[in-house]
Amino acid sequence: MSEPRWLNETQMRAWTGFLETSGLIQRHVERQLREDAGLTLIQYEILHWANERAPERRCITELADLMITSRSGLSYQVAQLEKAGLLRRETDTSDERRAMVVITEDGRRLLEKTAPGHVEAVRDGLIDLLTDEQIAQLADMMDSVRTRLRPRVLPTASRKRIT
Repeated sequence: MSEPRWLNETQMRAWTGFLETSGLIQRHVERQLREDAGLTLIQYEILHWANERAPERRCITELADLMITSRSGLSYQVAQLEKAGLLRRETDTSDERRAMVVITEDGRRLLEKTAPGHVEAVRDGLIDLLTDEQIAQLADMMDSVRTRLRPRVLPTASRKRIT
């Protein structure tokens, strides 16, 4: 058995910094979403991706792959949004085993109302703290990591970013 490739001090700082920072940003953004709309970050993301397909429907399995979450965990969140009248579930007419989601008009209005505060929280928690060059570098780094990990983590999903 070979010796583990331990992280050096800079690599460990990068890794632990990534973990802490991603958690802090998510909490910062979620606080805004809860205050402005009573939504969690995952619920906002579900509405966002459902709206990206409007007026078409989006398959829950595709949505789970897109959001890197389990179908069962996503189904619970979709049920909560459905109860609130923000989404509705439908059966796929071409395959009755597939569940589809569609954003409702109330969901679209809430998303539109919440989006300005959401983007301000994203700016305040990340974008405005970095230079344009740092943003471009961060975007390139995230593209590299996503391109490498997506097929490994989601081997049955498309290798391309789902949009």
